[in-house]
Amino acid sequence: MDLQALGKVMILMALALAIVGGLLWFGGRLGLGSMPGNLRFQGDGWTCFVPIAASILLSIVLTVLLNVVLRWFR
Repeated sequence: MDLQALGKVMILMALALAIVGGLLWFGGRLGLGSMPGNLRFQGDGWTCFVPIAASILLSIVLTVLLNVVLRWFR
């Protein structure tokens, strides 16, 4: 792999990371972390957060988006 191709791959990865970060930031502002169905366990000095509802919602949205994109490019 030459340096130009490696540079393009690194730029695409950085853009994908920035998009995911923006979506997480936006989702936090919408309150996706406090949805009913998310589990939070707390004890003395520890916390465990299990985002079941947010994971299911994210899976459904990404599945629909991926299907739309794949049908569009086919």
